[in-house]
Amino acid sequence: MSDTATLRAGTPQKRRSRGIPERRLAVYMVAPSVALIALVALWPIIYAIWLSLHEYSLRQAGLSRWAEPAGLGNYTDALWGDESADFWSATRVTFIFTIASVILETIIGLAMALAMHSAFKGQGLLRTVVLVPWAVLTVVTAIMWRTIFDPNLGFVNSLLGTNTVWLGEEPQALMVMIFADVWKTAPFMALLLLAGLQVIPGEIYEAAKVDGANMWQRFRKITLPLLMPALLVALIFRTLDALRAFDLPKVLTNGANDTTTLSLLAQRTFQENRLYGEGSALSILTFIIVMIVSFGYIRLVGGNIRGMTEE
Repeated sequence: MSDTATLRAGTPQKRRSRGIPERRLAVYMVAPSVALIALVALWPIIYAIWLSLHEYSLRQAGLSRWAEPAGLGNYTDALWGDESADFWSATRVTFIFTIASVILETIIGLAMALAMHSAFKGQGLLRTVVLVPWAVLTVVTAIMWRTIFDPNLGFVNSLLGTNTVWLGEEPQALMVMIFADVWKTAPFMALLLLAGLQVIPGEIYEAAKVDGANMWQRFRKITLPLLMPALLVALIFRTLDALRAFDLPKVLTNGANDTTTLSLLAQRTFQENRLYGEGSALSILTFIIVMIVSFGYIRLVGGNIRGMTEE
């Protein structure tokens, strides 16, 4: 037997696999899920875009035509038309609500997370109590805060000694909406930030104490930089959620007294006024604003996080 034959005899031969290749089998198995996601998520988006490019209304029978000019008539009407004041007012209210509520929720949520992260007796009870507002439905939260600030049923005027109609005046109605949102969602921020605090090694704090760092220095040099990734996630989640606020202003004020948000304006145009084309255009504009803000967060805040962690 030659050396070549001996080598071939001692080397196990690879057998050709029978049946469907693994890569093609993976495609076949994933395809139904992808098709279902496309049907449930992608098709409504495409249909909303199609509606936004048409003048479509149930108030006028048979009205379904291309929105001139070039299918962008609904967008130009929302941005520069006769009803553009409603869009820009809703945009202003949405950003005021988002900025104020997210800032307050971040500060309060960080304080709550630091308190829950500290080791003390009754820590588990505190975590349970803190998370209760987050578990309450938004509709229930809106009804509760509407009752609290009601001039006849609530106790706020009696407590402050005033006769203010909080939900019937500007800017008090928007302030109540911000307070209600902060009360409900600050625990959510605290939960996300608490998860970030728990992954920071305790040895770093011990080393900082040995080096003589005080509490503020440990927070500024250790806690805050290492907590930034979790903080970015929390900020993105809460900002995107606040920009799409609908149920809270709907139940609390129904958009009265300068509390109409973009989502509420789109719902009112789409469902109540039966202007499907204009309502879809407002929804697409809201979607674009949310995407721009999210990308801005990732580019600006994400770059600052990388710089702080590298230091």
